[in-house]
Amino acid sequence: MKIAYFDCFAGASGDMILGALVDAGLDPDLLNIELAKLHLDHWSLSFKPVVKRGLGGCQAVVNIDTQIHHQHRSLHDICSLIEASELSQDIQQKSVAIFTRLAMAEARVHRTEVEAVHFHEVGAVDAIIDVVGAVSGLSLLGIEAVYCSALHLGSGTVTCAHGILPVPAPATIELVKGIPVYATGIQGELLTPTGAAILTTLTKGFGPMPALTVEKSGYGSGTADPEIPNLLRVVIGDTASDINDCDVDQVAVLETTIDDMNPQIYDYVMQQALGLGALDIFLKPVQMKKNRPGILLTLMCKPGDLHRFSRFLLKETTSIGLRWRFENRIIAKREIREISTSLGTVRVKTARIQNDIIHQSPEFEDCKKIALLQKIPLKKVIARVCREISPHDKIDSSTPNGAHEAILL
Repeated sequence: MKIAYFDCFAGASGDMILGALVDAGLDPDLLNIELAKLHLDHWSLSFKPVVKRGLGGCQAVVNIDTQIHHQHRSLHDICSLIEASELSQDIQQKSVAIFTRLAMAEARVHRTEVEAVHFHEVGAVDAIIDVVGAVSGLSLLGIEAVYCSALHLGSGTVTCAHGILPVPAPATIELVKGIPVYATGIQGELLTPTGAAILTTLTKGFGPMPALTVEKSGYGSGTADPEIPNLLRVVIGDTASDINDCDVDQVAVLETTIDDMNPQIYDYVMQQALGLGALDIFLKPVQMKKNRPGILLTLMCKPGDLHRFSRFLLKETTSIGLRWRFENRIIAKREIREISTSLGTVRVKTARIQNDIIHQSPEFEDCKKIALLQKIPLKKVIARVCREISPHDKIDSSTPNGAHEAILL
């Protein structure tokens, strides 16, 4: 699978994304052919090489005829323009999703309805080129999935149509809710609302770079000149051939060691965590300082849920500190189907790599329900369900565990 990883060490903007893609090998002529399908007039897009703090990159330059474009456009106007274009359905849908997300953020900031949000015409045309260009560029490069680092926000203030606003801009803060972000004291706006809208809509996971074989890289330049190179890096490559038919994503892993909590509380914590959306949670016995026996509690969740589950563990356990990290994860394709057996309907979870079934198991809760209702030993229920599945299906009758949502390779 071909993926693009955006390293936002100096933030991101729409023009930086375009510049990075062109620097990584996107043909500017092909990109302009795609953008011409919008049937927008009186604008042009060009690219030029630049050097930022000694590091070279590519800057996208959008020129707009301000004598023609001086009105305002609503979300409906922009979406209608995109949907009336000759762009592919996939590009249209992703572009509309980005603008909808951006308009929703602006509406929350200004305490108004989405339909009342208007983009100034010059800014709207610039944003249309950035958004549709980014989506089209990724498509032209054959990118199948997008991943991204934590987002560098910047600090200080920025001057815009509404006056002087704090950095990050209010709309940007709305857009990055649930996303890993940071600031280092660099003055100025590093992450723009358009850049945030594009990345938060298209990105499959935020965190360290997934495992891949690097093919290309590129640097897209912003217009400002802060203390660090004002560049956005994109790395393009393929995931390893042995995991091509698996899903690749990233998870946050939280850990804490506990030696002073009533053991009865662990069951409650685990059930609550799973109910709140944790991907997994488990316990290990450990020897702690002064040779005290204790428990290592490990919780796995989506990166955007990191802070929510950090608060949860600190509130629900006796821990006063946590460790956390991002990890890459490979997940086999899976499906859940219902089968009819002599004991009743049972869900069966199937995991595949390409066309090969690598694991199957009956849903434990279904088997347990049958055992209780029909007063049959649970192990006999599981065994009969396994026998009655198609003989072509390989099934592991020893691990009917419905609690595991992911199969890790």
